[in-house]
Amino acid sequence: MTVAVTIESVSKSFSASGAAALSDVSLDVKPSELVALLGPSGSGKTTLLRIVAGLEQPSGGRVLFDGGDALSVPVRRRGIGFVFQNYALFRHMNVAENIAFGLRSRARAERPAEAEIRKRVDDLLALVQLEGYGGRFPAQLSGGQRQRVALARALAIEPKVLLLDEPFGALDALVRKELRKWLRDLHDRTGHTTLFVTHDQEEALELADRVVVMGKGRIEQVGTPDDVYDRPATAAVFGFMGESSRIEVEVRDGLAVAGPTAIAAATQPVPDGPGLLYVRPHDVAIGLPGTPGLRGAVRGFRRHGAIRRVEIAVGSAVLEADIAPSVRVPVGEPVAVRLERARLFASGGPGVDCRAPPPHQPGDYAI
Repeated sequence: MTVAVTIESVSKSFSASGAAALSDVSLDVKPSELVALLGPSGSGKTTLLRIVAGLEQPSGGRVLFDGGDALSVPVRRRGIGFVFQNYALFRHMNVAENIAFGLRSRARAERPAEAEIRKRVDDLLALVQLEGYGGRFPAQLSGGQRQRVALARALAIEPKVLLLDEPFGALDALVRKELRKWLRDLHDRTGHTTLFVTHDQEEALELADRVVVMGKGRIEQVGTPDDVYDRPATAAVFGFMGESSRIEVEVRDGLAVAGPTAIAAATQPVPDGPGLLYVRPHDVAIGLPGTPGLRGAVRGFRRHGAIRRVEIAVGSAVLEADIAPSVRVPVGEPVAVRLERARLFASGGPGVDCRAPPPHQPGDYAI
């Protein structure tokens, strides 16, 4: 059984000064949906998860499971499966005993028969691909195996809601990637309503049905992975989601100007005044001097996975562009730069898509 989770105007303050860890947070999670709470440290994502779990009480607001008040339900009866970053396995218990712990700790009248518990443990070991590991102890497992045991333990109680707090944070990069694919497949098979906390943008984009981007105790944006990456609602979301160049500009007649140079042109009306322009490296194209584009000069470059990333000075701004690793561009070399796409946030308003401005002269975008 899966449930809808409704978070209504939840706030939380920890100190007498009233500094808010959460401020008026509202969110609807659909049954069987996998939702990522994404944000930097201190954004409030773990506090929100712990309130849903019942490990913290909000200062205000409500949490509802299928329309019923979850805050009035004791934690052990709330139907929550919680997976911690550090696994929280019992070192003196073997794998099978760890998985069965939640079932065996129930009141006698609610506790399944021992044969049923053993079958449930065997089924879960198969589900998390650890058949034959039931007799081992946590110290005899790898980090990835321990995390799968922690997830099996959370699933053993047949939770209504599954909560994961930085589930892969203690693992190395290769194991994290393997477990991300495994967890998404597991979710598709089990269909639990799932909330997971992460500060890893790649992890959220790869795993989640929807991503909740948080900052300073508030929700900045809720949307599909495509929404939050391709159409960031605020400058904070754009700066946090993926890699980008951030340029302080002055908006004049729809042009984003840095120093003497018009960097980009807004695709819809935007007020004059100070603004922030964001552009991703894969949206910056470079060419030979004299070809249409902004005048720039190479400041440096570095290998970045499968591509080479180039730093280019354009007027008073510095842009980053992705090029093929076989391309060699000497430092100091003049180049032409063209923005295929950028996003402008002016005067605190919503983001506006931008393109390269029309040339002042052929091959020259300086004004």
